Amino acid sequence: MLSVAIAEPNNHTSSTLDAAPVVEILGLRKTYRGIVAFDVAELNVPRAAIGLLGANGAGKTTLLRLLLGLSRPDRGDARVLGRNTRGQAIAIRERVGYMPESDCLPPGTTAADFVGHMARMSGLPARAARQRANDVLYQVGLDEERYRLIKGFSTGMKQRVKLAQAIVHDPELVFLDEPTNGMDPQGREEMLDLITRIYRRLGIAVIVSSHILEDIERVCDHVVILNAGRLVASQPIGDLGDGGGDVIVRVEGDPGPFLARLAAAGLVAGPDPHASGLDEIAIRADGDRVYDVIRDAAADLNLPLRALRARGRSLEDLYLGMVSADSAEAEAKSDNGGN
Repeated sequence: MLSVAIAEPNNHTSSTLDAAPVVEILGLRKTYRGIVAFDVAELNVPRAAIGLLGANGAGKTTLLRLLLGLSRPDRGDARVLGRNTRGQAIAIRERVGYMPESDCLPPGTTAADFVGHMARMSGLPARAARQRANDVLYQVGLDEERYRLIKGFSTGMKQRVKLAQAIVHDPELVFLDEPTNGMDPQGREEMLDLITRIYRRLGIAVIVSSHILEDIERVCDHVVILNAGRLVASQPIGDLGDGGGDVIVRVEGDPGPFLARLAAAGLVAGPDPHASGLDEIAIRADGDRVYDVIRDAAADLNLPLRALRARGRSLEDLYLGMVSADSAEAEAKSDNGGN
């Protein structure tokens, strides 16, 4: 079982959580051999636990490389923790941790030596770096394995080493690129729990890049959704149910006339795809009037209502809806010659 005895916050107090955005983007664009990898007009990322969500190839890793100053944009600007990525990349990396997706660990060294080396690279003296490395490896559950060579580690253990080196210098912000990649269910749960503790207890802002919706819902407060390099949504996850979701209805008798009345009133309705064996109707919420329309339609048609309940929008609903709409819009522009 993973031990996560993380110390209480030191440098990152709760007052910093209401400060300026950790990431600011204005007109940022990056292409590779003529293919647009990232193109976002404006984006402000709050100091929180952020989910960077998108399919493989959506532009997530490209964005992280741009924000770290590892890749230069074709145009536009980005600021991380108030510093511009074009001229202050080193200053940014001094205050930011990065857990890459790729397996980039040196196999012939121990976890303690590697994480200690990364601590020294961040400016800690040798003795302090060794102590800090031991503390962080304990925090991520590798206390007993810290003197083993990394080449003998499992995939999950390697992920924990990558996380340890990302936080060993006590950063203000960490970028985690697919942190649960290749982990078994138990290891995945432990990694997500650790990420939550890093933000909630240490006050370190986190940006979790992932294509797994469940991971984002589990640990994040805010989601940024990318599709083919474009921004399609940026909003608090807690707002998913505001003004959205479905109203689920089950009527006794033929639902055909009932559906027709709903459509005539301008409501979007149809069989509930999530229903398990019940003849239920999902009606897209459209303010409070949806309940008046349902009531009046059932009364006029003399159809008894057997079920009536609200179902909030999930992150999956938001993601699929926004990505589908963005893809359709992009395809329409392409058909019209980009106009």
